[in-house]
Amino acid sequence: MAGWALCMALVLAALAGAVGESRYEKFLRQHVDHPRTPVLAAHRYCETMLARRRVTAPGRPCKPSNTFVHSPAEELVAVCTQTPDAEGVHSTPTPMSLTACRLRGGDNRPPCAYRARQLQHHVRVTCLNGLPVHLAGTYAPTQ
Repeated sequence: MAGWALCMALVLAALAGAVGESRYEKFLRQHVDHPRTPVLAAHRYCETMLARRRVTAPGRPCKPSNTFVHSPAEELVAVCTQTPDAEGVHSTPTPMSLTACRLRGGDNRPPCAYRARQLQHHVRVTCLNGLPVHLAGTYAPTQ
């Protein structure tokens, strides 16, 4: 009985933490990794980071894709001062280093296996009150 109570207390504490997270904090947790976290097995970067950042979790479907930007958060905040496009999305003026994670295979249930690609792309974000809150996509620089 004590084990069950402890388990429930941990679950409730985790949920309480997620509820108190602002949209900007969630954006940082899910998309900003500066400097890039070193992992023992480079090909396991996505699995490690998505689990560590609570983007994937046991009992939940695997996220189909996720991108980590390896630039300081301040540079992404500064993007919100750029003139938005017609859709209200702000783009970085220069490419940024990032890791794009894509789910491998057709199964979307854990354990999740991802393919990682290192890219230099422009980053597109939507902003709220001067802070990035959603990574709207990335695109390659024009040649």
